[in-house]
Amino acid sequence: MEHGIINVYKEKGFTSHDVVAKLRGICKQKKIGHTGTLDPDAVGVLPVCLGSATKLCDMLTDKEKEYIAEFKLGYVTDTQDISGKILKENTVEVTEEQVREAIFSFAGDYDQIPPMYSALKVNGKKLYELAREGKEIERKSRPVRILEIEILEERMPEFCIRVRCSKGTYIRTLCHDIGQVLGCGAVMISLKRTQSGIFKIDEAYSLSEIQSKADAGQLSEIVIPVEKMFLQLPEVMAGENARKALDNGNQLKSDEYVTQKELADDEQVRLYNAEGSFHGVYRYDKRRKLLCPVQLFFAGRD
Repeated sequence: MEHGIINVYKEKGFTSHDVVAKLRGICKQKKIGHTGTLDPDAVGVLPVCLGSATKLCDMLTDKEKEYIAEFKLGYVTDTQDISGKILKENTVEVTEEQVREAIFSFAGDYDQIPPMYSALKVNGKKLYELAREGKEIERKSRPVRILEIEILEERMPEFCIRVRCSKGTYIRTLCHDIGQVLGCGAVMISLKRTQSGIFKIDEAYSLSEIQSKADAGQLSEIVIPVEKMFLQLPEVMAGENARKALDNGNQLKSDEYVTQKELADDEQVRLYNAEGSFHGVYRYDKRRKLLCPVQLFFAGRD
């Protein structure tokens, strides 16, 4: 079984769940999870976790994202993108300068209302399931942050923008909201996720490329080790006398590990066993002089 992360390039027409299902066949293992839904019509970066790395799914979903999106003024649809049912069609009478002002006005924090066509759950049911039943329910706005927004192309009534944003930001809704500010409506016509956390689009592999690697027995070459997600943490080596504590997922005493620096109270570290294999993330309890497990990733914990 592989343990780590594959930076997948999700192609148009696939859902995130489709990607996971196909990878289960390619990798010949069941324990696989994705790190955040990407619309079927969207393309781009979708980090997928294998084996013990599935414990990282929530953590990687929380990372900042970057997108390139195109939108068209003059329309409002039920899905907030071009594939939806047209609810309104308006004449576009705004100037390019007004559009620029509207786009840049979303830089920073703003409260965004999630779209009905989304995977968010209300009372155990996904919003898009309710939308397909013809139901629309009130949604509470959520704070999101647009860290960077840049106009890449202007060809009235269509615009292309690059957006770097916080987790939970719907780019379809951002396009829709820009249209609402302008009073003429707007729909997203294409979306590409170019980065998710440390994962970049120019380092992503398509499903066919991953299949070719697997067929050649080279799959492990493109699986990113779990420990690379924690390189910012100091490294600690467990001693041979810590083997039993490690195997049982217990705390380590001060004589059971070696560190290169004095640890601060509550500081997290990368812990390796005596053979040099990454074991997991631990937290230092200064008062008790113990290393306490936070998340264990070694294969024996599956």
